Amino acid sequence: MGEHLHYRPKPGEIPTQPGVYRFRDTNRRVLYVGKAKNLRARLSNYFAPLRSLHERTRRMVTTASSVEWTVVGSDVEALQLEYTWIKEFEPPFNVKFRDDKTYPYMAITLADEAPRVMVTRNPRIKGARYFGPYPKIWAVHDTIDLMIKAFPIRTCSDASYKRAMQSGKPCFPGQIGKCGGPCSMRVSVEEHRRIVDDFISFMSGNDKRFTRELQTKMKDAAERQDYEAAARFRDQLQSLEAVLDKSTVVMKDSVDADMFGIEHDELSAAVQQFVVRGGRIRGVRSWTVDKELDVTTGDLIEGVIRTAYSAPGVDVPREVIVPVQPDDAAEISAWLTEVRGRGTVRLKTAQRGEKAALMETAVLNAKQALIRHKTRRSSDFASRSQALADLQDALGMTQAPLRIECYDISHLSGTNVVASMVVFEDGLARKDQYRTFSIAETTDDTDSMFQVLTRRLAHLDDAPADENADAAPKRFSYPPQLLLVDGGQPQVAAAKRALDESGRTGIQIAGIAKRLEELWLPESDFPVILPRNSEALYLVQRLRDEAHRFAITYQRKRRKRDISSVLADVPGVGPARVKTLLTHFGSVARLKAATPEEITAAPGVGPALAQAIHARLHTR
Repeated sequence: MGEHLHYRPKPGEIPTQPGVYRFRDTNRRVLYVGKAKNLRARLSNYFAPLRSLHERTRRMVTTASSVEWTVVGSDVEALQLEYTWIKEFEPPFNVKFRDDKTYPYMAITLADEAPRVMVTRNPRIKGARYFGPYPKIWAVHDTIDLMIKAFPIRTCSDASYKRAMQSGKPCFPGQIGKCGGPCSMRVSVEEHRRIVDDFISFMSGNDKRFTRELQTKMKDAAERQDYEAAARFRDQLQSLEAVLDKSTVVMKDSVDADMFGIEHDELSAAVQQFVVRGGRIRGVRSWTVDKELDVTTGDLIEGVIRTAYSAPGVDVPREVIVPVQPDDAAEISAWLTEVRGRGTVRLKTAQRGEKAALMETAVLNAKQALIRHKTRRSSDFASRSQALADLQDALGMTQAPLRIECYDISHLSGTNVVASMVVFEDGLARKDQYRTFSIAETTDDTDSMFQVLTRRLAHLDDAPADENADAAPKRFSYPPQLLLVDGGQPQVAAAKRALDESGRTGIQIAGIAKRLEELWLPESDFPVILPRNSEALYLVQRLRDEAHRFAITYQRKRRKRDISSVLADVPGVGPARVKTLLTHFGSVARLKAATPEEITAAPGVGPALAQAIHARLHTR
C-alpha cells in the first residue's frame, strides 16, 4: 500500500500552489521531475495503493527514498522550471524533454533593418535576442499574438518585407493587421525600432511601466469621450497583463547569482537558496536553523551567507541577492570576493524586475519550508514527549503536563476587555475545548486574569465527586496539570491568588515573559530559563501564539457587533444607519462621546433620533 512508503509527507504538509517536485533515491540522485498546478493533488496520486499504480510509476516510487518540491508563482513558471531541471539532472524516469530535439524560442532579429519577431528552434541567428525556451510551440505563438497587440512590430518573412518595401504595397500580414513593421506602411523604420526596443524591454523585465502608461492613455481617452481609442488601449492593456501572468523563472543568460529567501519567527528560520547560472535555476538548497530571540534579520542573513560559502571549493557567483542588506555588507562582499578568487562579488537586494520576482518565489518557498518544519516538529510524537518531559523537569512538576491551558488578556485602550483560553493535550491543540471570556469591569490586566481564572476554576466543581461514577465529567471540568498565563510576576501572582481561593491543588502555574525563554513561577525571584533550542520552548511558543491569536479574533468579533446590539432597540436605527453613524464619527468611542447636536450632523439623523441614540448609549 502507498502508506508503506516511509517518506510519504504528512497530511496537509504539501502546499496546494503550483510547483515542481523531485523524487530522489538514497544517493540523492534525482529520479523524476514533474510539475503540477496543485502540488498536493498531484503528489497524492503517487501515494495511492501500489497495486493501482502503473508499473513504471510503482517502480519509481519504490526506488525513491524522498520527495521534495519547490513552489512557483504560476503554471508557466512550473513548466519552465521543470524543463530546466530535466535538462540539468537528466532523471531516468522522466520522458518529457528527455529526447534530443530542440525546443522553440521567441527571437527578435535585431541585426535586420526592421527587426522581426519570430518562432525558431535555431539558437544561432546572428544578432538575435532570444526569449524562452518554451515547452510547446503554441505557447510561443500565444505570447507573440498577445505582445504585438501592444507592441505592433514586424512578423512577416524577409521576402515579404523586401517585396513590400520595393513595391510600396503593404505585406499581406500587414493588410490583415498581423504585421506592424515599416512594410505595413504605417510606421517609419525609426519609429518601428523604438517599438522593438519597448517590446524587448517589456519581455526582459516584465516592465510594468508600459501598463501604467496604457492605463493613463485609456483614462484620458475616456475623459475625451474618444471611446474607440479607449477600447484600443484597453485591449492592449489586457494583452500585456496576460503576458505578465505568464512570467518565467528563466532569466537572461548573463545572470549569475545566488538568491536567498528567508522566513523566520522567534525560534527558527527557514532558508531557500536558488542557484542561478546562465539565467537558469541550476539547483535549490533548503535548510532550517535555530536563531537567537533578539537576532536581527541582517545578522541572520550574515550567518546564512557564511554557512553557505564556508565549505572548501564552494561555487561563489558574481551576485548574492538577499532580502535585506546586513550591516556589514561591505565586509561580507570583500570576504565573498576573496573566496571566489576572481572578479568582485556584489551583495545586493532585488528591487524590481525578474530578479525581484524570483526572490518572491524564494521567500514563498522559505515560508513553506518553515511551515513544514513546524508541522513535523509539532506532530512528531518523540518531539512532543520530549517537550512535556522538559517542561516537567524545568518547572519541578511531579508528572508531565499532559493537559496545558494558556490564557491571554486582550483589550482596546483599556476597553472591551476579553480573554482567551487555549488547551493542548499531549502537546497537540484541542480546539474543541478553547474558550473565550468577556470581562465587564476590571481595573487592570492582573484583575482581569484573576477574574478569568476564578471563573474557569469554578467549573472544576462540575466533575463527579466519585471517580468511579458513571457520569463522565464535562470537558470544561477536566483539571489541567499546568496553567500558563501571558505575563510576568504580576500576572502569575493574580493566577496564584485565584488558584488559592478555589482550593484546588495539583495544578502548576507559570507566566510566559515577553522574552519567551523565561517562565516565571509563583513567589520566585528568578525566572526559569528554557534552552533556546529545546522542544519545551517551542511548545510554549505555540501555546502563547495560539492564545494571543484566539483572544484577538474574539475581541474583533465582539467589537464589530457591540455597537449594533446596543442600538438595536432604538426605533429607526438599523444596520445601515449604524454604518452611517460609524462612517461619520470614525469610531465607536467618538460616537459615544458625541452630544445630541453633534449626532444630528450625521446624514439622515434628526434631533429626536439623535436624542434617542445619545440616551441609549449612556444608559448601560
